[in-house]
Amino acid sequence: MGNICVIGPRASGKTTYLAALAYKRMTIGKSKQFNIIPLNDDSREIAEKAENIICQGESFEPTRVESVDTLPDYSFKIAVKKFPRIKEESFQLVFKDYPGEVFEKIAESDAGDAIQEEFIEECFRKDVEGCLILFSDWIKGTDNHYNRIINRFLELMDSHDRAKDLRLAVAMSKCERGELWSGRLDPETDLFNRHLPMTTATLREKVTPKNIRFYAISTFGVLRRNDPRPNRIDEQGKSGQASVLREIPRWQPYNIIAPLYWLNKG
Repeated sequence: MGNICVIGPRASGKTTYLAALAYKRMTIGKSKQFNIIPLNDDSREIAEKAENIICQGESFEPTRVESVDTLPDYSFKIAVKKFPRIKEESFQLVFKDYPGEVFEKIAESDAGDAIQEEFIEECFRKDVEGCLILFSDWIKGTDNHYNRIINRFLELMDSHDRAKDLRLAVAMSKCERGELWSGRLDPETDLFNRHLPMTTATLREKVTPKNIRFYAISTFGVLRRNDPRPNRIDEQGKSGQASVLREIPRWQPYNIIAPLYWLNKG
């Protein structure tokens, strides 16, 4: 069983990503077929929420917790069939969904609290194979903010003796947006290096090359191959702007399994 931390700032789409992972049982790539099976109550519950919330044209509220004990744990079995007549392989992943504020406070030296300390210890445990880090913004000042967080995160990796063996899958989420979709095929160059150059340079410089990969992912996907408009619309929710599906029957997430497969298999 591989333990994976899914982390990222506020509104980067972590909970919606996990919901899609739980609900979209079958995801087909060019040469691999993935069957995703929720294994515990939290995973089955978020799958139901995906059906009852996302598939009804509504959005998830931001993750909020008052104590470590209330954090949900998600466990999935992912079966992979590469080609016909080749034996299926499978792996199990365990996730914990932390609020984005916890990740953002890494750069604050006096931000420690019970959840913050639990978050840091969770990320750097010896049985954690890697972290999926979701980023979604690049407005003015964002690159500098992300860079400060990543620098501190890498310092913590080193102090916990994980600098040499912890894999980092760094993903630009919400890549269904028109300004991002065309860069999805080479995300390191066309998304990260272009929009978050300081953060990208820090990761390239301080992380062993074999332990880092850059990805573009989209929980909502686009409408269809010949109509690459985002299959989502933004509207005002209870806690600010929220994204919802535009056409529910055409819901097809993009590339949500690839970073998990690499984190587990290398």
